[in-house]
Amino acid sequence: MSNVALLVVDVQNDFCPGGSLAVPDGDNVVPVLNEAIRQVIDAGAVVFASRDWHPPETAHFQAGGGRWPPHCVQGTYGARFHPGLALPESAIIITKGDNPLDDGYSAFDGSDPGGLTFDQALERARTRKLVVGGLATDYCVRASVLDARKRDLDVVLLLDAIQGIDAAEGDIARALEDMRRAGARPATIESLAQELVANGSTDG
Repeated sequence: MSNVALLVVDVQNDFCPGGSLAVPDGDNVVPVLNEAIRQVIDAGAVVFASRDWHPPETAHFQAGGGRWPPHCVQGTYGARFHPGLALPESAIIITKGDNPLDDGYSAFDGSDPGGLTFDQALERARTRKLVVGGLATDYCVRASVLDARKRDLDVVLLLDAIQGIDAAEGDIARALEDMRRAGARPATIESLAQELVANGSTDG
């Protein structure tokens, strides 16, 4: 059983070009993540995919006192995963942001379809190394990576599978530095195979 898992963060229509809160070039991560998914599945590892799943009225949105326009509202097209993202049937969906009082930036704020927290789902999968890519670098990717490091997971950040917003100039650079300082290790799709072999499988 592999002790590596891939976390695909919020690759949803509203965060891609044409969406209500589009990350510039956000859909560029899709082909890279598809290759990461293929490699991870071939290695016998688990794929998690987080999604924002906001209620229509939430403190996260500007109308409720938050900073963001409506996005990824439950049941809408904008909340769906990008149509080009090749998630396998075995992917475990982590839903977050569904509490109207919670921003839900981190995947660790979410839960799987059975009600397990992301922490519990990772423990069940015996995950010790978490490979991370998705959207957006300076918000949900950053929050998820920092929370993973707080839990002492070995975190590999796929630099060519992330894109940021840079709402304030320098946000992306600061987020990358925050993750580096927390102990996340940079990688690319070319080096992912080595990461999967280096911490391949356990007998458990």
